[in-house]
Amino acid sequence: MTKKVEFLFDFGSPNAYLAWKAVPEIEKRTGATFTYVPVLLGGIFKATGNVSPVIANQGIKNKGEYQFLEIERFIKKHNLTKFKFNAHFPVNTLQIMRGAVAAEIDGNLPAYIAAVMPAMWEQSLKMDEPEVIKAALDSGGIDGARLLARIQDGDVKAKLIANTEDAVARGAFGIPTFFVDGEIYFGKDRLREVEEAIAG
Repeated sequence: MTKKVEFLFDFGSPNAYLAWKAVPEIEKRTGATFTYVPVLLGGIFKATGNVSPVIANQGIKNKGEYQFLEIERFIKKHNLTKFKFNAHFPVNTLQIMRGAVAAEIDGNLPAYIAAVMPAMWEQSLKMDEPEVIKAALDSGGIDGARLLARIQDGDVKAKLIANTEDAVARGAFGIPTFFVDGEIYFGKDRLREVEEAIAG
């Protein structure tokens, strides 16, 4: 029986980008298909009382440095040579996450993710400015003007809120979060366990 595998993401998380780059290999090895679920990380943080690791690690000797070491190891392991920490971090992702919901509704989410992830974490673009978003989408073969108009639609706004509330209700507190047949796994460093759960 095929297992249901979900990847809850927000473009504002560098670890979501790193996991997104690693997932295709897991899909190839297991035959599973990951379903991408757009959520708003800021909404998850607000609902759970969580904060960005950058903030959480302030004043803790060595922890921030270790976290970046872990990122470097992941990059090396998966040969992710294009990764670049976004110079504008933190970026307000409300517009691009609504855009992800609109793209999902329109049946075009994979192409949308493929346009926005590199814009954020390879090209280091300021992806909370409409003209920058539009240019990135246009470059990815997506009608940027049309999609930016769609993010104002009530159904799009409501779906992002619902996705985020559902994520929290199911136990999410950060991004990336994965579910395998409803079982939760948090963080890119849990991808091995995710793969084992898919295969098990």
